Amino acid sequence: MMAEWRNQVFCEDALQGLARLPDASIDLLLADPPYGLGKDYGNESDKMESAAYLEWMAQWIDLALPKLKANGSLYIFLTWRYSPEVFVMLKQRMSMMNEIIWDRRVPSMGGTVRKYSSVHDTIGFFVKAKDYYFDLDAIRIPYDAATKKARSRKIFEGAKWLEMGFNPKDVWSVSRLHREHAEREEHPTQKPLEIIERMIKASCPPGGVVLDPFMGSGTTAVAAKRCGRDFVGFELNPDYCAMIENRLASIDTEALSA
Repeated sequence: MMAEWRNQVFCEDALQGLARLPDASIDLLLADPPYGLGKDYGNESDKMESAAYLEWMAQWIDLALPKLKANGSLYIFLTWRYSPEVFVMLKQRMSMMNEIIWDRRVPSMGGTVRKYSSVHDTIGFFVKAKDYYFDLDAIRIPYDAATKKARSRKIFEGAKWLEMGFNPKDVWSVSRLHREHAEREEHPTQKPLEIIERMIKASCPPGGVVLDPFMGSGTTAVAAKRCGRDFVGFELNPDYCAMIENRLASIDTEALSA
C-alpha cells in the first residue's frame, strides 16, 4: 500500500498503481479513459482493437471500483462508440443516475458527408448506494435578471430555488478548449475546468478525495485543489506528468500572490 498517496499523481500505468490504493478510500472516481479513437497520447494506449479495448476497460474498472467508499460516485467520459457496452458493464455493479451529454459547441464547419457530425461526448454518472453524496446547492445555476423579474409575484417571494438558481440539466453546453483559452495545454482531449469542477463540487464532499486513473493534462488535480478537495491519480506519459506538476505549482503561485 502507498505510504502517502493523497495529492499525488503517479507517473505509471493505472493498472499497476490502482492495486496499491487502499480500498474504500475514495469519494469520487472521475475517469476520462482513452476513447478508442486512435488518439496520440505519446504512447499506444488508444490504439487497441475493439475487443481488446473493452477487455482493458473491464480490467481497470475491476481495479478501481473497490477503491470507492460505500456512498461514492463515478463519472466516466466516453463517446457514442463504446458508451453502450461500458454502461452495461457498470450497471452490473452500480446504479446509473444520468447519461450526461456534453455539447462541445463545435462550430458548423465542414465535417463528414456520409453521416451526421459528432459534436458531443457522453458522460455516465453512477453511484454505489442510495445514500450517495450529492450537493445540488453547490452547482445551482443562477437565474438571470429577466427570469427573476418575471417571477416577482408574491407567490415566489423567498423561494429558495429562485434565489439560489436551478438544477443543471443533463445536457451541458460548454465549449471545448481552443488555443485562445487561458487554461489550454498541449493535450489532445483536455477537459474544461468548468465541467470537472461541477462534478467535484456536486459529488465529492469538502476535504474528500477524487481519484482520476488517467490524469492526462491534470485538470482533475487542478480542479480538486481549487475546490478544496484532495486528489490522487495516474498518468503514463512523463511529459503530461511534468505538465500536471507545472499546473499545480501555478495554483500555489497564484495563491501566494493573491
